[in-house]
Amino acid sequence: QVQLGESGGGLVQAGGSLRLSCAASGRTFSSYVMGWFRQAPGKEREFVAAVNLSGGVTAYGDSVKGRFTISRDNAKNTVYLQMNNLKPEDTAVYYCAVDDDRSWYPGTYPYQYDYWGQGTQVTVSS
Repeated sequence: QVQLGESGGGLVQAGGSLRLSCAASGRTFSSYVMGWFRQAPGKEREFVAAVNLSGGVTAYGDSVKGRFTISRDNAKNTVYLQMNNLKPEDTAVYYCAVDDDRSWYPGTYPYQYDYWGQGTQVTVSS
C-alpha cells in the first residue's frame, strides 16, 4: 500500500557528505513515522535514524549521532538523510522504511516497520 524509492547513494571519500532521499507514495505521507536502516556485508540490519510525522521528534543510532540528520518534507512526500563526516564503516546499503503503527515516537527496530524500499548503496573510501 505504501511504496518507497531511495536515491542519492554513491561513492564518496572519508570526511565527505552525502544526502539520501526517499520518496513515498500510496498513502498520506504525514500520517506515519519514517526511518533509515543500513546493512553492510556480513552484518545485521542496523538502525540509523527515524523521524515522526511532524518532523519534530527524531531518533539516531549511536554510531551516527552528531554526523547524520534526518528530516522530512511532507508537501513532497519525501524523507531525507543528510550524512556528514562520512567514515569507511558507514559503507552499506541504506534502506528507507515506514512504520504505520506510530505517529509520535520513532521505533528503532526493523520489526517495528511495515514497508521497505529497495535500498541505495553508499560507499565511503579512505
